[in-house]
Amino acid sequence: MTADAKVSKQQALNDFNAVYPILRDEMLAEVKKYNMPENAYNWFKESMDYNVPGGKLNRGLSVVDTLRILKGSSITEDDLFKARILGWAVEWLQAFFLVADDLMDQSVTRRGQPCWFRREGINLVAINDSFLLESCIYIMLKKHFKAESYYVDLLELFHEVSFQTELGQLLDLITAPEDDVDLNRFSPAKHQFIVIFKTAYYSFYLPVAMAMMMAGVKDEAAYNQAREILLPLGEYFQVQDDYLDCYGDPAFIGKIGTDIQDNKCSWLINQALVKVTPEQRKVLDEHYGKRNAESEAKVKEIYKELDLESVYRVYEDQSHKHISSLIEQVDESKGVKRQVFYEFMNKIYKRTK
Repeated sequence: MTADAKVSKQQALNDFNAVYPILRDEMLAEVKKYNMPENAYNWFKESMDYNVPGGKLNRGLSVVDTLRILKGSSITEDDLFKARILGWAVEWLQAFFLVADDLMDQSVTRRGQPCWFRREGINLVAINDSFLLESCIYIMLKKHFKAESYYVDLLELFHEVSFQTELGQLLDLITAPEDDVDLNRFSPAKHQFIVIFKTAYYSFYLPVAMAMMMAGVKDEAAYNQAREILLPLGEYFQVQDDYLDCYGDPAFIGKIGTDIQDNKCSWLINQALVKVTPEQRKVLDEHYGKRNAESEAKVKEIYKELDLESVYRVYEDQSHKHISSLIEQVDESKGVKRQVFYEFMNKIYKRTK
């Protein structure tokens, strides 16, 4: 049965959310098969309910949105259901990364609630919980896609993107440990590697590549084109995040920026290090990564002296022009449509939260 190719944002979100309990219950049925004791079964259920839903769901929804564009009026209800499953697989992957990342960073809150490992009685059990969340992805794929010609391609894509994300996480952890501040470790090139590998591959390329597989795109050149656009888009998105962490309104963006106090290898500090005088560098060395408001204010004062807000505006305009030119060069005969990338660009260009 063909489906409506266009729906409201709220309806798309409702339809997507409706699939989560179906998949969660399928995962619980797998656990039941092994006769797990009830307390372990309930623990697993709570881990999924606490960590998988609750985010903005942009990654998961991107699978569905992209398939709608690629298939147009020929899209069926079964296509949409399968796309939502793949979308939730990305959200399970995100949950796996975030549970582990919060433990590594010793974070306090996530999505406005205590990090999973911070809850009473959990602590290091969260490591195993993150492994279980990742394993769910492959159970889902086997159950719903084993008969599809692109099944192995999906498996390889998830394995590859997980590896790439973990490489980005590794470089992030060893470049900017919170308890050992050394700005000599930072560089714009390291920042670029971290954001592309830690964020862009799984947040931007993965959802689109899966939708392309579902739409029957076979030409490797189409995937290369998509990657060449989506990785710079993902980099631009993360630079925006770094900028908003310092300059965004906490009441509007929903969080208080902590990158300076947390010794993050952010875009702003890397831009500052390229431009500073020796005197300004001394201030940054003394105060960056210190967990107090006075040091943070001194770092922000250097940012102001260097006019990093204007540097960011120039970067934003240049990125928009560069990515737009890449989109214009897309060869639609290969199976991918420019509209896919314009949709991403329109969602994030000049965003303020």
